[in-house]
Amino acid sequence: MTAPDVVVLDYGSGNLRSAVRAVERAGASVTLTGDFDAALEADGLVVPGVGAYAACMAGLREVKGDRIIGRRLAGGRPVLGICVGMQVLFARGVEHGVETAGCAEWPGTVDRLQADVVPHMGWNTVEVPSGSPLFAGIEDERFYFVHSYGVRDWELVTNDRTAAPLVTWAEHGGDRFVAAVENGPLSATQFHPEKSGDAGAKLLKNWVESLQR
Repeated sequence: MTAPDVVVLDYGSGNLRSAVRAVERAGASVTLTGDFDAALEADGLVVPGVGAYAACMAGLREVKGDRIIGRRLAGGRPVLGICVGMQVLFARGVEHGVETAGCAEWPGTVDRLQADVVPHMGWNTVEVPSGSPLFAGIEDERFYFVHSYGVRDWELVTNDRTAAPLVTWAEHGGDRFVAAVENGPLSATQFHPEKSGDAGAKLLKNWVESLQR
């Protein structure tokens, strides 16, 4: 079986080399590029991201990343967002009183965590919904987080017309936030699987193997 072709989207944000290496170790053939056609046509697309929401959105729009994501999802082609690469999939981000429009694949607002200690940095457990393909075999593991902002309310209403997304939660300092989402071809994690040891490696392997089905 040939390795699936994955593009890690290069739009000036994220620890790109470690993401590339981790996805390669998970069994994919990986290209790091911001090229529109390559990102559109790959078997899988990884959208990394670190830093400020507004800066990530600006970089993403510069390479038409928002359009790439939208067109891939319209065609049922898998996308995986990581850290701020997950956050930009929501409707908007609010940092220091400044609101920035996101990709709006999901409704919801990314805002500052309401905890005594921010950023949330280090290993944490997650609450995985039953039947999660992404977390298969690693439901009780810990993952590595580095973030000050998150999605603290889940607002998507499906009215039973479509399958409800699988939403994984985590908690820091008494504040609950979305740790991962699985929604058809669109998956995302707030934590860094590429920094999460064996558990993160298994999650990426689960995702890469799903590209071959």
